[in-house]
Amino acid sequence: MTVLRSLLLFALAAIAEIGGAWLVWQGWREHRGLWWVAAGVIALGAYGFVATFQPDPNFGRILAAYGGVFVAGSLAWGMFVDGFRPDRWDLTGAAICLLGVAVIMYAPRDA
Repeated sequence: MTVLRSLLLFALAAIAEIGGAWLVWQGWREHRGLWWVAAGVIALGAYGFVATFQPDPNFGRILAAYGGVFVAGSLAWGMFVDGFRPDRWDLTGAAICLLGVAVIMYAPRDA
């Protein structure tokens, strides 16, 4: 149950951070307006809080592992929201990052 909770929190954090960054991008770079930017800033702030609910108490471990989730999540966001088509190297890199997440977060440790 703890691993499932952690994975769900990583997914929620990815949606908040990647979605927030996308909203800022759309608001500023695509000239959709400051309301998009403001919504993005709020989503980015929410990301910071979501990370605090991870069951592991180590900030560095959580953020290091989340980096791998961010890489894979960013490619997925690009695919589903912007029509981006990752190549085999993008997918290989994302898989390596997710393997790193698994090692960092879920490898057995001495108590």
